[in-house]
Amino acid sequence: MGSFTSAGGRGVVAADLDPETGALTVTGATDELPDPSFLAAAPGGALLYAVSETPDGAVAAFDVTGAAPRLIGAPARVRGAGPTHLALVAGHVLTANYSDGSVSALPLGADGVPDAATGVVHRHHGSGPHPERQAGPHAHQVVPAPDGRRLLAVDLGTDSVHVYVLAGGALLRLAETSLAPGTGPRHLAFHPDGGHVYVLGELEPTLTVCRWDGQAGVLERVGATPVLPPGAYTPSHPSGIAVARDGRFVWAAVRGDDSIAVLALDETREKPEPVTTVPCGGRRPRDLALDPEGRRLYVANERSGDVTWFDVNPETGVPYRAGAVEVPAASCVVFT
Repeated sequence: MGSFTSAGGRGVVAADLDPETGALTVTGATDELPDPSFLAAAPGGALLYAVSETPDGAVAAFDVTGAAPRLIGAPARVRGAGPTHLALVAGHVLTANYSDGSVSALPLGADGVPDAATGVVHRHHGSGPHPERQAGPHAHQVVPAPDGRRLLAVDLGTDSVHVYVLAGGALLRLAETSLAPGTGPRHLAFHPDGGHVYVLGELEPTLTVCRWDGQAGVLERVGATPVLPPGAYTPSHPSGIAVARDGRFVWAAVRGDDSIAVLALDETREKPEPVTTVPCGGRRPRDLALDPEGRRLYVANERSGDVTWFDVNPETGVPYRAGAVEVPAASCVVFT
């Protein structure tokens, strides 16, 4: 679990997972990396990577085979400001750098430690109608497509999703898909069919449905659906998104309303239908994650300082609160 050290968090926090109940028990933490707001687990579960969401921006590797995470080597600068997300692709760690709207690629050494950034898109370009949040580009997430051949970078400031390919350590931009002005896209998630993408708006609480052609690297916008029902708390700013393993539901964490929105998908995968919202179990849910078996949702509630877990009804998709653990300034949950 990630947490903001600048807000009283313990940094990278490890916990044991009870597979029967879903309960988390904290075993240790390290604050060696400032503000590790987002994490990514390497295959095999021995290594974990974290961004340092700071003005000078860094990424670091941790050994997570013990009770407490252990920093390996020195953090590497991403040559971008305020990284908020990262992903592992083809022997590289990629970061989305919010403050300057750039995306970075850092090669991994034989020991798994990231080296200096080699492929950097120095900045996206453009703006949006929101006077404060969209004065310039703000890359918020970078995600590999299911086949690993392409990368999608979500930019909140420009209301767009960029498509990249990583070639020889360099990032090459292939295309850009525009969303509705003022959407402020934050995160996206792929449907298990690999042919549909759901983009969650932070500034406008909507879920934008897109078709994805992995062969051509083309993302096509289809339409958008409100995440919240009429009369919900405003202002509200969605954060994390997850798609059910069987492809029947989409869940979104919503700050302000402090809820989890449930949307059902039909056979076309292109017409999300709002089902309900349930309380997130705390305040300001910054992230949510589906467990490896797809049975539970875990929500990082930043302001209330906890991670809450929910059992999910497999027929309705509705989550039911099952427990919580204290994690001050919680920002992210990943499984190794």
